[in-house]
Amino acid sequence: MDLAIYDQTKLGVPSDQIDLVKNVLEFAGNYLELPVNTEMSVTFVNNDEIQRINREYRDLDKPTDVISFALEDDDDDLPIIMDSEMMAELPKNIGDIFISVDKVKEQADFLEHPFERELGFLSVHGFLHLNNYDHMRSAEDEKIMFRLQREILDDFGLKR
Repeated sequence: MDLAIYDQTKLGVPSDQIDLVKNVLEFAGNYLELPVNTEMSVTFVNNDEIQRINREYRDLDKPTDVISFALEDDDDDLPIIMDSEMMAELPKNIGDIFISVDKVKEQADFLEHPFERELGFLSVHGFLHLNNYDHMRSAEDEKIMFRLQREILDDFGLKR
């Protein structure tokens, strides 16, 4: 998976935490058997920035922990006609995730588990949203998504 990581925080995200996100998302991509040419990005921000994004895109004027922006690549307006083999070689960008490092710390402290566990959880949670999993559509969808989150995190080694 081609993963771009951007750090827009005030204090900077330590390299070991960036590596954790890269590794857990690579693991999750393999778990879902995504094509190796899948692309996505993660941007680390502080509460003020995620609140601005939340307000602008979700009409919620408060900070949140993670926001996912899934990209749909099923456009029929490609100017070039390609066969299925050529199409399979094109990278597929699944979207962008924004994570508030302030919320990661707040929630890790509240839940009394390590910062790394919360960071991994939010990364996988946002990643699953990019892959069309949604816990807000129905109780069954929530059950499926949360089970998958737990399996990925447990198998990766970030158990509760």
